[in-house]
Amino acid sequence: MQHDTGNSEQSARQISSRCISLPKMKTPNSKSDTNRVVSLVPLHERAPDIFETSKALTAPSALEATLANVVDLLPSLVQMRHGIISLFNGAGIPDMIVGTGWTEGSHERHRKHLPRAAIDQIITTGMALVAENIAVDPAFNAADKDVLGASDNMKVSFIGVPIRVDANVVGTLTIDRILDNKSASLLDYDLRLLTTIANLVGQTVKVHRLFASDRERLMAEKVRMQKQFGELKQPGREGKRAHIKGIIGDSPALRGLLEKVALVARSNSTVLLRGESGTGKELVAKAVHELSGRARRPFIKLNCAALPETVLESELFGHEKGAFTSAFNSRKGRFELADKGTLFLDEIGEISASFQAKLLRVLQEQEFERVGSNQTIKVDVRVIAATNRNLEDAVARNEFRADLYYRISVVPLLVPPLRERRSDIPLLAAEFLDNFNRENGRTVVFDASATEVLMNCAFPGNVRELENCVQRTATLSAGASIIRSDFDCYHGRCLSAILWKHASKETVPKSEPTAPSPLNPALQSPGDFASAAFGTPPVYSEQALPAPVRVSLASAKMTDRERLISAMERSGWVQAKAARLLGLTPRQIGYALRKYGIEIKRL
Repeated sequence: MQHDTGNSEQSARQISSRCISLPKMKTPNSKSDTNRVVSLVPLHERAPDIFETSKALTAPSALEATLANVVDLLPSLVQMRHGIISLFNGAGIPDMIVGTGWTEGSHERHRKHLPRAAIDQIITTGMALVAENIAVDPAFNAADKDVLGASDNMKVSFIGVPIRVDANVVGTLTIDRILDNKSASLLDYDLRLLTTIANLVGQTVKVHRLFASDRERLMAEKVRMQKQFGELKQPGREGKRAHIKGIIGDSPALRGLLEKVALVARSNSTVLLRGESGTGKELVAKAVHELSGRARRPFIKLNCAALPETVLESELFGHEKGAFTSAFNSRKGRFELADKGTLFLDEIGEISASFQAKLLRVLQEQEFERVGSNQTIKVDVRVIAATNRNLEDAVARNEFRADLYYRISVVPLLVPPLRERRSDIPLLAAEFLDNFNRENGRTVVFDASATEVLMNCAFPGNVRELENCVQRTATLSAGASIIRSDFDCYHGRCLSAILWKHASKETVPKSEPTAPSPLNPALQSPGDFASAAFGTPPVYSEQALPAPVRVSLASAKMTDRERLISAMERSGWVQAKAARLLGLTPRQIGYALRKYGIEIKRL
């Protein structure tokens, strides 16, 4: 504390030459003097105030919330109208501004109260700036005076001190107030007090930045270790893979996932399953549970997107009798039911910001209170979360808490989309058809041409869409076997193709759609040609072409290249006309001509 007081007095002596000269304080020698002059309390006697400030700075919370607590304490320490703590990045641009009454999203409101010229002077010189009346002080330009509301009728005082991390100025602590006899006499004292507080803030900022740097380094190390681990093959493990009920396939992507599932199941770490809708994240979560030491304990699941926030809190934490209107009896929540077992939280990216804070505390402490109760309940629950959202983007947009993201993303597992495991499509389709036959007492089988159609489909809805496609086609099939013409896409009625563009925008990070296999001659429409040439599912239109032209250009014996040449010849080698014939854009036609190496003829 003595060190901080010494720094405070040194900073007080280093006031910029453009600031006012502070008057000497007089000792009251009369009754009138006593009323006019305020008795100053020595800084060492304000230890309780400094203690409260240091307590606020060491509270376990985010840096912005910590600084907001300090600003909220300032009115009890000094006379002030506005108080602001500003932190700057390396380019000198404010990246954190916290003022009196701070809330999330109030950054711009507090920015308006910053006198930029004065702040720039403090940052540049590294010295405090004190102005008894900013209207006559050369350090404040007209814009600064307007920001602080100074005028001939309203005199405003200003105190600003630098916040340092080591030898670097990283921000400022500033206050302003209406000038009166009392505030004028307190300038020197308030300067020393604010300088002491700024020193404490600087140490807190340093600790938070070191913590953030260490966290980023550890996250990068975790990613590097996971990547290195994936590249290593342990002796004696080749040819072995975990067999998990309900998960079908033998593709390299699926084998890699199942090997990781077997390893993750050995620990109690929180798991975050990433993947598109319909990839089977719930099955993977069930597999982690069944391969773990908690297999004999409950596996409880909850879809967070299916319930409003008020109901979600009761579902997860339970409630007491009378906690709300329809709470006629006490009820255990999902966390309590999953004690000693596993809780699967699907669509965790859809929960509200306020509920994220409640969930974070339970994940950290493994304890909670039922709705309507103040009794703390401790549990031992392994949490597996799942989402198809890009949580990194959500964190950047302040839609998802960063601390909750790090808490649930201890072991992230990416569930591959079906287009990255095409060799599994025949196995999955056969399983779905067997299920259909058992449930409906039929003996339908796939023809070779039917399997070929399935292998060439993009399936933006993944395994769920494949299952629906098999059931729909088997239901409408009139014969004993499913052939190419039984599929809706053969007749241009596949509605999933229309949804492709929307589905592709909602994929998980670094999991972009890959182009499907080259078009099979069985797919006979201009939209099919677009699918093969440009790697997107066909979008069919009954009015795309007149019927005679469509049949002529879609012969089953023609290759994609021949179909393109035929369209160009019919249109006189005019790309725009050929595009209309094939239901494409001229740009797509140009791309296809280059792809197939077709030289344009000049007629």
